[in-house]
Amino acid sequence: MPSEPRPLILISTSTGVLNLGLRRVDVYSGKNYADGVHAEGGLPTFVTNHEPEAAEAFVARADGLLLSGGQDVDPYRFGQLPHPDLGAVDPERDAFEIALYQAARAQGKPVFGVCRGIQVINVAEGGTLHQHLPALGGPLQHSQRDPGGRPHHQLALAEGSAIRAGFGAAEVRTNTYHHQGLDRLGAGLRATAHAEDGLVEAVEGTEGAWLLGVQWHPEMSYHMGPEHHAPFRVFLDACRAALAQG
Repeated sequence: MPSEPRPLILISTSTGVLNLGLRRVDVYSGKNYADGVHAEGGLPTFVTNHEPEAAEAFVARADGLLLSGGQDVDPYRFGQLPHPDLGAVDPERDAFEIALYQAARAQGKPVFGVCRGIQVINVAEGGTLHQHLPALGGPLQHSQRDPGGRPHHQLALAEGSAIRAGFGAAEVRTNTYHHQGLDRLGAGLRATAHAEDGLVEAVEGTEGAWLLGVQWHPEMSYHMGPEHHAPFRVFLDACRAALAQG
């Protein structure tokens, strides 16, 4: 893997108040997102949530965008009332991340969404979400109890997809830590992975710049085997290819 250039990857973050005894607003995300990006040759940098108008300038300085996991997406964004079991939401983060996504698409920058990130992509493209997956009564546990990131259930990967090419296999076992899930797909998205109960677990773009969203957390299983490097590897490969094209 060439050491130069290292694509600059913008990673989105959560905002909240951590219990540190200080009166301040904190910004946080998983260091393992940055570890996955750096290990595959990228230069990770975290971006805090700002007004949506700032998104274009942030994206202009970056070579790729990683939308990280976090809170539920506000159902207001896809025209629904809050389900009784909806989790915590952050409307300001929703607005800024959607603006980041739209700016990246407009500027032709690769986008990689993880867990909440795939949901933001879908909503930004006019799709909808299942607000509370247990209400569907499906056979799978989509929010596993084990906190360590170990693979939990099987996925089928679509033929001809970037994610299948990255794994080099038609099936893969992944972890699962999500309360919401994709329902109606947004415009320009193709479902490229499904869980055994039929839930969409990955999407890719059908036009424009490179785009991948995954419902699992590859940053949590990255250290468990080379096959779990695939999502980060194909993302950084796409960023380097975009840089080479100028």
